[in-house]
Amino acid sequence: MNEETIQRIHATYGIENWSAGYFDVNHQGNVIARPSANDPRFVDLKHLVDHLVRDKKVQLPVILRFPQILTNQLRILTGAYSDAIQQFDYKGKHYPVFPMKVNPRREVVEEFLKESDRCRVGLECGSKAELYAAVAQDQTPDSLLICNGFKDEAFCRLASLAVQAGKRVVVVVEKLNELKMLLRVASDVGVCPFIGLRAKLYTRGSGKWASSGGDSAKFGLTTSEIIQCVRLLREHKMEEKLKLLHFHIGSQITDIKRVKNAMKEAARVYSKIHQLGLPVDFLDIGGGLGVDYDGSKTRFESSMNYTVQEFANDVVYTVQTVCDEENVPHPNLVTESGRMMTAYHTVLVVSIREEIETFADDQPVVEIDADDPQVITELKGLCDDINGKNYFEYYHDAVELKDELHTQFNLGLISLEDRAKGEVLYWEVCALALKESELSRTPNEEFEDVKRVLAAKYLCNFSLFRSAPDSWAIGQLFPIVPLHRLQESKVDFATLVDVTCDSDGKIDKFVDLKDVKETLELPEWKENEEYYIGLFLVGAYQEVMGSFHNLFGLPNEAQIFMESDGQFHVSKLVQGSRIHNMVAFARYETTQLQSAFAKRIQHLVAAGTCSEAKAKDLTDQYNAAAQWTTYLE
Repeated sequence: MNEETIQRIHATYGIENWSAGYFDVNHQGNVIARPSANDPRFVDLKHLVDHLVRDKKVQLPVILRFPQILTNQLRILTGAYSDAIQQFDYKGKHYPVFPMKVNPRREVVEEFLKESDRCRVGLECGSKAELYAAVAQDQTPDSLLICNGFKDEAFCRLASLAVQAGKRVVVVVEKLNELKMLLRVASDVGVCPFIGLRAKLYTRGSGKWASSGGDSAKFGLTTSEIIQCVRLLREHKMEEKLKLLHFHIGSQITDIKRVKNAMKEAARVYSKIHQLGLPVDFLDIGGGLGVDYDGSKTRFESSMNYTVQEFANDVVYTVQTVCDEENVPHPNLVTESGRMMTAYHTVLVVSIREEIETFADDQPVVEIDADDPQVITELKGLCDDINGKNYFEYYHDAVELKDELHTQFNLGLISLEDRAKGEVLYWEVCALALKESELSRTPNEEFEDVKRVLAAKYLCNFSLFRSAPDSWAIGQLFPIVPLHRLQESKVDFATLVDVTCDSDGKIDKFVDLKDVKETLELPEWKENEEYYIGLFLVGAYQEVMGSFHNLFGLPNEAQIFMESDGQFHVSKLVQGSRIHNMVAFARYETTQLQSAFAKRIQHLVAAGTCSEAKAKDLTDQYNAAAQWTTYLE
């Protein structure tokens, strides 16, 4: 590829802006992945998917999971805090924990815990199921197991079991009654985990999750409740168990100023609690460290205006400054930066199966007859005479004529064939006007709507609700890039639709450096040719929060290790959901369904409308279908 083509690809997809160095485009026009920025090892994603489909018989959609990216993100996080601690001569340590709610998959959790000896990485859980899984994981004795979320007595007993198993457990109290319950269970069991208090800060975050913090936040103790907790601990002579102060002002914080304000307030609360004579020595700052999904490095909801190092520097410096002012020890810093740790490591690969066009280029030429209605004749005239000088006027004329066309049809004045002719001519005028506008030095903004309406819809073999639910639910932007054919100059403006029967199953907002695009430039779809497209940065929350709408299940998974010279190793394949998995999810029993189907077929045999041989064949086909994938094959 020449330099002009490379610049066009970067301008279209912005890969160098949002990829953090993990993804790029090679000279064959294919997307590649790397274990870290500037690492000589890489894998060509087109070649990888070809290998999975042809050699491993893996059907799309497929999740590509890159454990090396997980490890590198953890090293970036711990390295940033290590550098900040050294730079400011901070006396506390950094304790990263991975929040299991972000991505509880065993492959993800175990990959982080492999680094436990190096950087004390621990786990955070917010439910009994997460805690049950976490208790059995191998961690270094120095690392933490943080228990957040609302708790019942069974949760507290499970946490006590974790303590007895040698875990360094901190149960974070979300409300006063939880502390009473925890102390009661501790008295009964004879074991008490460390205790943390979650403070409800006045400071709020920024972005989509700003409401997570502030006075109306769902979680956290007010100042008066914190004082009551301290009194209760003293009454039970359990002050020595209070080890941690926790706060969280929201996920995906977009503005670094909010971080600084929160740190000042939290460090002040920590200092005052310490001055009361309580041995708090951990400050858990929660999550919030953002991911730059669109690469704009701004306060936009899908971006953030800071780097990981700047975030760490501000946390360490601000906490140190307040603690020095208050003359209290610097606390150990606990972070729960799950989004930053996991978002980059997963790519969802889907195939484009079909093109759905509003206006097809291969429409037959409309021939005008002498008895055609005037509205048809006028639309044909616009098509024939439109040019660079009159396209704007002619477009407006076409809009009026289209309204007239539908009015006459509703009144029964024109036929269905006439309406079809008129619609073809209308869309042809729109396409010609859009082309003239694009050629103009100053394209008219009004034609952005025309471009959106005329955009092709590419049918993709996946469920948006299963694999990228935040795109639908909260308008989260995810980078979307074809894995190959990027060097081709002929493109379509398109939006993406999934295979569900829901009209919301579509993606019509795309990342852009300065704006949000409503169409994406894609190489033209060609019938009977493979066409792979990747949804990037979907490693955080999407897998665990996806729904089973239409009973579309989990996609297949492949765990990939990148090696030198473009070589790779598929270390693990995980089969996605099959039909029998999903009907079981909906509380059907496969054996009962098969029995009911067989009985129905036997009724046909008894009625003489089906032979025994045909009945057996139909029954065998139905039973075999239970093993099919839920996606298009």
